[in-house]
Amino acid sequence: MIRQLLRMRRRYVLVDINTQRDFFLAGGNACIRNHRRVLANVRRIMAWARYRDIKIISTCEVHSNHNGVSPVDYRADSTDGQKKIRYTLLSNRAGFPADDSTDLPVDILRRHRQVILHNRCIDPFDEPRIERLLSEVRADNFVLIGATAEGAVKATVLGLLQRGKDVSVVVDAVGSLDKREAKLAFRKMKAKGARLIETKKLAGVSHLRQVALCDCEKCQGHAGKTPVKTRAKY
Repeated sequence: MIRQLLRMRRRYVLVDINTQRDFFLAGGNACIRNHRRVLANVRRIMAWARYRDIKIISTCEVHSNHNGVSPVDYRADSTDGQKKIRYTLLSNRAGFPADDSTDLPVDILRRHRQVILHNRCIDPFDEPRIERLLSEVRADNFVLIGATAEGAVKATVLGLLQRGKDVSVVVDAVGSLDKREAKLAFRKMKAKGARLIETKKLAGVSHLRQVALCDCEKCQGHAGKTPVKTRAKY
């Protein structure tokens, strides 16, 4: 058991699910709907976590490349699409490959602000190392962002709730591929006990409007037209 993790009592842990280029950039092989708005909110939440010194647990879905021919056409290992978008990465981070091990340093979240864990399936809890970390770490509230609402995000939320965790889902920082399935997924998360919130609930309203990452025409413009009400500290 990770004794140091069990002693940690932080108000929030941010769980960042699959914020990878294939999901969040227009040129990605599985780009989410309304990626510009979601990207802007993901960037906002990451800035909030940095400012508040909140620990981040990130997952990255990775599929074997099979010498260049992947069984799926997205997030293939060692491709650009598999990489995380740059502002979801902290400088003080540790990464672990997808394998069948449960090994983790006992002080992993004391030594690093971000832990990045690769997984080979939609449900992160199917990976032994991820299952161990998410089950053993304690926090007052697990805050989730990422993709997709109908896939890995839903699976992670339900897995955390089954383990007695308190969970908030930042709905406007969660991407989806299917609008109807996403609505059903959010409904199920809420019915099981998750709180559905928006970015401004945690981080206020920001003057930041550029997503500054995707090269598509929409993202090169403004990320939104909402007027600035307050200037946040971060």
